[in-house]
Amino acid sequence: MAETSNRTSPWLIAWRVVFTFALIGCIVFIFSNSMQVATVSEGASGRVLDFMQKVLCRLGMPGAANHLTMHIIRKLAHFSEYLLEGFLFMLCLRVYTKHVLKHVSWPILGGLLTALTDETIQLFSSGRSSQVTDVWLDSAGVLAGILVAIVLLLACEGLYYHMKRSNE
Repeated sequence: MAETSNRTSPWLIAWRVVFTFALIGCIVFIFSNSMQVATVSEGASGRVLDFMQKVLCRLGMPGAANHLTMHIIRKLAHFSEYLLEGFLFMLCLRVYTKHVLKHVSWPILGGLLTALTDETIQLFSSGRSSQVTDVWLDSAGVLAGILVAIVLLLACEGLYYHMKRSNE
């Protein structure tokens, strides 16, 4: 009687480690930004604003550069951080299960809990405040990241099956 081995592939284990640490790193980055006092946070946002205005001017869009504000930069930062988190949550979920759509509630819940924790941390950072609108914005970022990951995963799966059929 032949024995079948159900060992997990070393590649799968490696991807699990990579995506799990990337997700944890993203969350640590988000929380570390929330722990910054207001002057440090504003300074970082100001440097990003200056950079983006220079880039827009260099691209021949001085009007857009003039309309870019600190408020827009800070909101884009919130959305972008959480878009990355949602994306990484889905990739992390994918290396643990093939049924990502069945378990999509986990990344949604994880993103919401991160957003709530993030805004709670800001309550204890000097000069910072917590805003419900940021939780909504963060949640929208998570959902956008999840959507991007789902589209990418479906495209990769379709490409895989197409290549598999063409090789038969």
